[in-house]
Amino acid sequence: MTTKANPFNVIGQLAALRRYARSLVRNPDEAEDLVHEALVRALERKSSFRSGGSLLTWLMSILHNTHIDRLRSNRASDRRNAAAADLADIVVPAGQEHSVRLAQIRNAFLALPEDQREALHLVAIEELSYQEAADVLNIPVGTLMSRISRARARLRALEHGNTEGSVPHLRIVGGSPDDQQ
Repeated sequence: MTTKANPFNVIGQLAALRRYARSLVRNPDEAEDLVHEALVRALERKSSFRSGGSLLTWLMSILHNTHIDRLRSNRASDRRNAAAADLADIVVPAGQEHSVRLAQIRNAFLALPEDQREALHLVAIEELSYQEAADVLNIPVGTLMSRISRARARLRALEHGNTEGSVPHLRIVGGSPDDQQ
């Protein structure tokens, strides 16, 4: 019985692929990762290999293109990181008053009944439409609107000192006592 040679025998090409990858990235571990990623791509695109073509040339081009894609991705990531770092330099940490105020708002929000908190979170924070939020909660839109209305009314009441239940009055830290009326 004769066995037919496999035209897609990658094993015999590994040494050349590894050498080329090492010359591209100059790091043995990164080279192995690059070869692995290129072989995964080659396997995914196995049908694009032309019978009778050079397997080594085809694999080398996939390896090269994978390397170029990684470089582009790294450059884009570096640009995003640099932009974020530039922005971070501009941002000034909130002062104590703002930190306390944010804590008060967070506590008031967390003190809302669960059904009101869920509804308000989906619409105000996640920016879902009323219909989308109602679908998430599996309730009618009217019920969602009622819950949001009650949540907002409760937060306004807390803001103006009309406490209901055990939620503390929201106070602005600093300034004169007249500012806190």
